[in-house]
Amino acid sequence: MVINDAIQLTVTITLFVLSYIFYKINVAFCCFFILVAVFTTRNTPVNLASMAIERYIAICEPLRYNEICTVRRTYMVIGLIWFICVAPDITDLFVTLTTESPSFFQESVFCLRQNVFKEPILAYKRQAFDIIYFSCVFLTLVFTYLKILFAARALSTEKASAQKARNTILLHGAQLAMCMLSYISPSVEIVLRIIFPGRILEIRYANYLIVYILPRFLSPIIYGVRDRKFRKYLRMYLLSYRCRETVKKVVPVRKDS
Repeated sequence: MVINDAIQLTVTITLFVLSYIFYKINVAFCCFFILVAVFTTRNTPVNLASMAIERYIAICEPLRYNEICTVRRTYMVIGLIWFICVAPDITDLFVTLTTESPSFFQESVFCLRQNVFKEPILAYKRQAFDIIYFSCVFLTLVFTYLKILFAARALSTEKASAQKARNTILLHGAQLAMCMLSYISPSVEIVLRIIFPGRILEIRYANYLIVYILPRFLSPIIYGVRDRKFRKYLRMYLLSYRCRETVKKVVPVRKDS
């Protein structure tokens, strides 16, 4: 998920900067940027569902965990995730290739999905797949959370690990809620443009920060703070003056360096 989010942020930031510098870019390049951004954005909730299932197996099927969650199967799941996320949207490109003339891909457009993949049926297809993906992920998170909750109540031991797994799935749910912002943001942006017609660039910039940057900025912080060693060093470095004095006493700085 870290690699996926890194690719997503790199591509979307590049596209965002190019849209400010050049305003319009070549359609072929725009197709590449749009498709990669869509693939990696769609990957995130499916990754969350897979991680929730892994926690469910670890708590509810601990004796079979090493048998089920092998390295080979993990790679197979990652490949399956990419396939089911790439397959629906790659059809947008095929439909565009068959409906548009070759000269269209040599033109320059403002790089938005609706400016490149213009067939009306594609918009309905995207909405249908978005509903299917998020419904499946939501049901997976609810199912695994309830199963782990019941397991934590039934077990007299390992309650701490079950509680940690339950909290992890709650965090997945929070991340899923943030990911869903990308699906309501176009409608919100249209409303804001009507209310503030002279603030289109500001609206687009704020929308990008809240919808794409903020969820992926919070994710490593949330999971990092839950790690004991990370919390220990974070607490140490946040205590600015006292920590610096402690470090100087432990590791004295040489005057001739």
